[in-house]
Amino acid sequence: MKPSLQVGDKTQFSFRIPATKTVPHLYPEAREFQLMPTVFATGFMVGLMEWTCLHILAPHLEENEGSLGVHINVSHIAATVPGQTATVDAECTAIDGRRVSFRVRAHDGIDLIGEGEHQRVIVDWTKFEQRVNDKARRARLSPISRNAG
Repeated sequence: MKPSLQVGDKTQFSFRIPATKTVPHLYPEAREFQLMPTVFATGFMVGLMEWTCLHILAPHLEENEGSLGVHINVSHIAATVPGQTATVDAECTAIDGRRVSFRVRAHDGIDLIGEGEHQRVIVDWTKFEQRVNDKARRARLSPISRNAG
């Protein structure tokens, strides 16, 4: 990671919530989720928070580097319906070697919908893929590959 990333770096990212990001779409195989209301799913909110943090990190990564989410501690305190826009504010709060911490807050234009903390670890994709593919071989599964854009 380049030394340009600083505590206090921040960004804001907005996303209009489609019906496909609601609870019944989280695990379509789960009947329990199918019985729940069609509101923005917590799992998708967490993903949106991670995506926002990726925007902060992107200009500071070296060639072949990426990041992996390793910790999330957020509340989901208000429902958001399809068609509303969720906006996430993220701020880098700590850098400890390869581990980067963020404060995240999400709002839907009416309510604060979630907030908390997220951590990511900077990785070399080649080394990470080697470890994961070794694991896949041990499990007798197909190796993974990274979609490079």
